[in-house]
Amino acid sequence: MGDEGELGRYGYKQELRRSLGFRDLLIYGLVFMVPIAPFGIFGSVFQGSGGMIALAYAVGMVAMLFTANSYAQMAKAFPVAGSVYTYAGRGIAAPVGFLSGWMILLDYVLVPSLLYLIAGIAMNSLLPGIPVWLWLIAFVALNTAVNYLGIEMTARVNRVTLVAQLIILAVFIAIGVVALAQGKGHGFSFSPIFDSHTFAWPLVFGAVSIAVLSFLGFDGISTLAEENRDSARAIGRSMVAALLVTGVLFIVQTWVAALLVPDPQGLIANGDAAGTSFYDAARVAGGGWLATLTAAATAVSWGFANSLVAQAATSRLLYAMARDRQLPGFLAKIHPTRRVPVNATLLVAGVSLALGLCMSSRDDGVTLLSTLVNFGAMTAFLVLHVSVVVHYVVRHRSKDWWRHLVAPVIGFVILGYVVINAKVAAQTMGFVWLGIGAVILAGLLLTGRRPELAGIGGEDK
Repeated sequence: MGDEGELGRYGYKQELRRSLGFRDLLIYGLVFMVPIAPFGIFGSVFQGSGGMIALAYAVGMVAMLFTANSYAQMAKAFPVAGSVYTYAGRGIAAPVGFLSGWMILLDYVLVPSLLYLIAGIAMNSLLPGIPVWLWLIAFVALNTAVNYLGIEMTARVNRVTLVAQLIILAVFIAIGVVALAQGKGHGFSFSPIFDSHTFAWPLVFGAVSIAVLSFLGFDGISTLAEENRDSARAIGRSMVAALLVTGVLFIVQTWVAALLVPDPQGLIANGDAAGTSFYDAARVAGGGWLATLTAAATAVSWGFANSLVAQAATSRLLYAMARDRQLPGFLAKIHPTRRVPVNATLLVAGVSLALGLCMSSRDDGVTLLSTLVNFGAMTAFLVLHVSVVVHYVVRHRSKDWWRHLVAPVIGFVILGYVVINAKVAAQTMGFVWLGIGAVILAGLLLTGRRPELAGIGGEDK
């Protein structure tokens, strides 16, 4: 079936350029998650898990694998852009899709701001003479320019940045293992994966609610469904592959770093207000140069590589919702030659810059943004699991009990427990955001503008 026929079943025209293969999608997901993501939030997860940071990342990976299964199933059913918004809207009902899209926006719209802010703070710590706000402007301008040039340019940049991150990560792990063998740190032990003195499931899942920030991004692959040149199955396969690769990398690097932390009990008791605990561990392993290298890598990876793909994914979600007239129509404009959602891309850049500058003046800016990002993603993922069951089991009487019922239910239970154990501030502000979305939806319904998706009658392949 041709491109136009594929999307025509759902009432859309093929406007974006289909140029991405499985490898491009995998790299996109890896870069979005950032193989060295734990560098930036190591201290928070270490404290939250009582030192069992590797366990927190292992549980987070398992939870996200169940979510990836649900994404894969819905991507096969509806191979169009829009992520959870599309899957919940078509799998359950358009109003549910609107609320799901609204909640995932809390993740997608805020995450570039969070990434820019973390990168700006990291670069300011290395070069104090350049203020955080100037770094924010520089990162936003650079990423907007790359995304404006087209998805192929973004894919090429992704490959380069991924290789650089993997090299730096390999250097840290190698030097860290050698340092432990030489007697530095606390010696080899299994305490980062299990410590009988501190273990408790609520403690672990509370830490998972922070650790999953490192995994967010695999779902961004689904927003490229209309730029994928392979079969719809490539979306699901690339998600699972990206999760497995990064999950293993996260577990290994945090395990090594946890054994090198200078004062683990002090970190658990007092936290990591300066955000330097991982770099302190790197200093124990290799000295000041390794601490500087890991700090600089964090800044560049979060501020350029990760935020580059985050901006691309967010613009595609806005484009999908605007195309269905659930957001202002100007966001659905496609550049005539670049074939990218140009207005959505520029809007994301503007919002990211404004929020980043605003939060840079707050002491709790990073914490506030990260908890809100996670809450928005987790609640949207809960609806995603429900949409799989409703679409396949309830509507189509599927007998594939594992993929269409058991796995989504397990994923729902795990994520539900994570949300329950999240910080109260995140829960409060997240539900306020949901309430605003509900009010907007009620306004649409009362004025006769019930959310509708084009070609809603399309059937699965």
